[in-house]
Amino acid sequence: MTPSSENGKREISTEERLLLLILAAIQFTTIVDFLIILPLGPQYMRVFSINAAQFGLIVSAYAISAGISGVAAGLFLDRFDRKPAMLFLFSGFTLGTFFCAIAPTYPLLVAARIFAGAFGGVAGSLILAIIGDVVPEQRRGAAMGMVMSSFSVASICGVPLGLWLASHFSWHIPFYVLTGFSLTVLVASGVYIPHLREHLKHGQDLHPIKQVWAVMSEPSHAKAFLFMASLTGAGFSVFPYIATYMVSNVGLTERQLPLIYLVGGLCTLVTMNLIGRWADRAGKPKVFRVMSLTAIVPIVALTNLPHVPVILAIMTSTAFMICMSGRMVPAMALMTATVEARYRGGFMSINSSVQQFSSGLFAYVSGNMIGQTEGGAMTHFGWVGVVSIICVLLCIFLARFLKQPEKVKTEEAPVFEAA
Repeated sequence: MTPSSENGKREISTEERLLLLILAAIQFTTIVDFLIILPLGPQYMRVFSINAAQFGLIVSAYAISAGISGVAAGLFLDRFDRKPAMLFLFSGFTLGTFFCAIAPTYPLLVAARIFAGAFGGVAGSLILAIIGDVVPEQRRGAAMGMVMSSFSVASICGVPLGLWLASHFSWHIPFYVLTGFSLTVLVASGVYIPHLREHLKHGQDLHPIKQVWAVMSEPSHAKAFLFMASLTGAGFSVFPYIATYMVSNVGLTERQLPLIYLVGGLCTLVTMNLIGRWADRAGKPKVFRVMSLTAIVPIVALTNLPHVPVILAIMTSTAFMICMSGRMVPAMALMTATVEARYRGGFMSINSSVQQFSSGLFAYVSGNMIGQTEGGAMTHFGWVGVVSIICVLLCIFLARFLKQPEKVKTEEAPVFEAA
């Protein structure tokens, strides 16, 4: 095989790239919708006269709703054409975002977050199922890198813009803008997402509950869910407390905090695509092991960082973000290859629920491990780093069981090439 022909198989086609851009735009809107809540806490607490615990409910309502709806969607997701399923879910998410924009009271805002999470969380899992259906395995790492880069773009552009709109106008405006953008993406999705029915040819003879049980009881799937819980726990045991630790222990000011996310987002925007292509060439299991072992260094450094100059603090947090996001690219490509096409939608939906629940669980456990001195400094953050490292090592072990079934190897039919 000549290098050109080999590259032809590994390079993403124009049609695939357009579809991936649409999927990345959908992913971008759901991520911004979730992330923009976090820095708006002071406004919500002032406008609605609520305390920190009540604000926490606004944050967790989306994740909890997404987790529950993910399990429910697993009953039916593989029984429909991917295109109308995605249009339905993203329409519901867009409507939920609009409800957030017009919510006049605290209870209605919480209800709107629950509504948006019920659709947005499942849409994210369906994105992965579509990638698994459309993109052949040899190009899937690069495809995952493209779509998952939406998180970096959200950190770089979406969240800062939302904060600027909220600070100059009101907290309602970011949601109005996001609703308008979502409507544009929804129209583009209806035009450019192809009908995907290949998974329906395998037959859906089982009752929905029995089918979900078949997905969850399969030993390889159970290991994959445990793998995802550990993968998520490694990051969410540390990530929610980086900002607080940087201010209270490292010496950054609140005005300097955006630099952490801006620089980290810019760097991961580049590295996630590079790592995706590297995974396609060198092998996803190998790249996952390398990135996971490399991540141990910034985990230890970040969770034990003393009072240092700003530039060193940014370099440490950026290295942490690069390694953590770098693990996700080959990991999600491995996950999509673990399951047969007929179960992929339900599998990814349940997998999304596992991800949502585990992120909340590990954040809660870490929060209870962390203490505080009389001066306000955080304590025991190093032990949180130990929890993260244990999760990283467990992921490396479990990745050995994420092997591609024989049926998956023969079923990869590039939709656009076939057309």
